[in-house]
Amino acid sequence: MDVFPIGDEILGAFQIRKAVCAALLSLGLLAAGPAFGEVPPRAPAAASAAHSLEGVWTNRSMTTLERREAFKTLVIPQAEATRRERDLQLAREKDVNPIDQQTESRDAGGFARIRGQARASWLVDPPDGKLPFTPAAREALEKTDALGQDYSGPEAREAPERCLMGIGTVAGPPMLNFNYNSNYQFVQTRDYVAIVVEMNHDTRIIPLQARRHMPQALRPWMGDSLGHWEGGVLVVETTNINPGQRLQRSGGARILLSPRAKVVERFTRLGADQILYEFTVDDPPNYTQPWRGEMALHRAAGPMFEYACHEGNYSLANILAGGRRADRAAVP
Repeated sequence: MDVFPIGDEILGAFQIRKAVCAALLSLGLLAAGPAFGEVPPRAPAAASAAHSLEGVWTNRSMTTLERREAFKTLVIPQAEATRRERDLQLAREKDVNPIDQQTESRDAGGFARIRGQARASWLVDPPDGKLPFTPAAREALEKTDALGQDYSGPEAREAPERCLMGIGTVAGPPMLNFNYNSNYQFVQTRDYVAIVVEMNHDTRIIPLQARRHMPQALRPWMGDSLGHWEGGVLVVETTNINPGQRLQRSGGARILLSPRAKVVERFTRLGADQILYEFTVDDPPNYTQPWRGEMALHRAAGPMFEYACHEGNYSLANILAGGRRADRAAVP
């Protein structure tokens, strides 16, 4: 039995899903609440090329959130970037994995290039390319690592293992790349932008109306996002991060987000095939300063395949069964 539909069936399902999402959004059926106050400038009904974010995009890249020790500057000299990309490609050709040929590819491509410059990290501030954790946050990360060995019950396991969310950093905010499923579909109307995330098919619904954020007691997955246009730039502010997304991972980096965290994102079209994605995280309990990143989103061929999460059905039960066996082995 085929896992995914093929050929015209994929395209037909993709077009139907896009049409349904657009219809629901235009009717406001997926809105998170009524508007308050004045309505800010919005994209025109027939969005211009500068405003349109529609399509399937990817942040698949060798570039990581934090700068590796091998790189001393944010911008990698072109000759060095080309050499490293060539060496990695040669290594891949010697060890080809069939799954690398799929849309949810583990082939990271090359370094991200923003305005033609190869980037060693998404972080641009602090200048050293490292997350500015507070001492308390570093201590919390150490405790989190210890909790990662807790197999007492499903509540102790991370959200992806329970199929509640995909890998947190892919859905965001901020939306960071992972080693697979780093693809996004943008659906846009006058009043809403929806971002469908390939990882677990999470969907962010961003109203473009001026309204208050939800009460602090309400903390949906991916937080509470409010968007508006500043000229040709979509600006999104997110608060009310769900506690289940307190810890997020991106490659070797780990991100902590407290209940006080605020993430501001900016999406700017740089051309037909690239969006500049900028994000700032302001979270005083965890960081000594706000930190800021820049990322390239490139147009992808699409469409995205279904992401069918089975960890909650199989892996989680096996993990807990292993925990019970370990418990029995520890009893004298």
